[in-house]
Amino acid sequence: MYITKRTGEWLQIIIPREWEGITVEHLFRQVWEAPKKLTHQFRSENKVLMEGNRVNWNLPFTAGAKLQLHLFEEEDPHVPPNYHELNILFEDDHVLIVNKPPFMNTHPNDPVKETDSLMNAVAFYLLSKGESGNVRQIHRLDRDTSGAILFAKHALAGAILDKMLEKRHIKRTYIAAVHGQIKQRKGTLNMPIGRDRHHATRRRVSPNGQAAITHYQVLDINKQKNFTFLKCWLETGRTHQIRVHFSHLGHPLIGDSLYGGEPITNRQALHAVKLEFTHPFTQESIKCHAPFTYLSEVFHAIDINKI
Repeated sequence: MYITKRTGEWLQIIIPREWEGITVEHLFRQVWEAPKKLTHQFRSENKVLMEGNRVNWNLPFTAGAKLQLHLFEEEDPHVPPNYHELNILFEDDHVLIVNKPPFMNTHPNDPVKETDSLMNAVAFYLLSKGESGNVRQIHRLDRDTSGAILFAKHALAGAILDKMLEKRHIKRTYIAAVHGQIKQRKGTLNMPIGRDRHHATRRRVSPNGQAAITHYQVLDINKQKNFTFLKCWLETGRTHQIRVHFSHLGHPLIGDSLYGGEPITNRQALHAVKLEFTHPFTQESIKCHAPFTYLSEVFHAIDINKI
């Protein structure tokens, strides 16, 4: 793990051995893969120091030296803060992981009129702690889907995590309950997904759609109720991806009336149960399990700690 310390609005990083010989320019562009605009902002506004002095962006690092980054400046929230009780799974100065309840949008579709999204609640939570930053969502969940969502607390963390998500370095695992008994214990569904031209919100498997890859493993089968419990993880993040793929196979999710599931529950039986990634500033291995409080009647026999 890297040795880091926050001091006011600055983060101090002790240069690790593996960074010896590289430059600030290389760190931002190659290691963190930060956008050009953000990198230019750090350079032009003197937001990077070495041992308290303005840094030479092309001077090689020496292991053990103290690098300072101006990360934690005040920002006005992009959305109006609004209170809602939150289930926090992990938090530090850079990231926040929340267990999203169902029936709540990840972010407001209209930032002015809609104030009851998870983003609004997170903005309120941070303000209540005296953190006047602008939180950034790294991914999203459907309104009716519950589970772990990752937020970044500052711009550089957001940029790094966006790139990690794009390169599939953030692993998101879901549990789902579907109708029928899936015989194949493991599998990969590689079927493109596009819009359904006959329905405004539905998606469908389409040869002209976007690439969509879902991996799955059978956790359990309830023969009496004719249910299969699955663990799923994605290589792509298409809208309704898991729901569309299993409906196409003839195994719609329980409660998913949009895709043919019976309304046994008041929403689709889908929960983002685990989130895993390597912390971009500390190199700590982060692994969060999100309790399925909201679907316990369906998943009560599943031990999330074994997923």
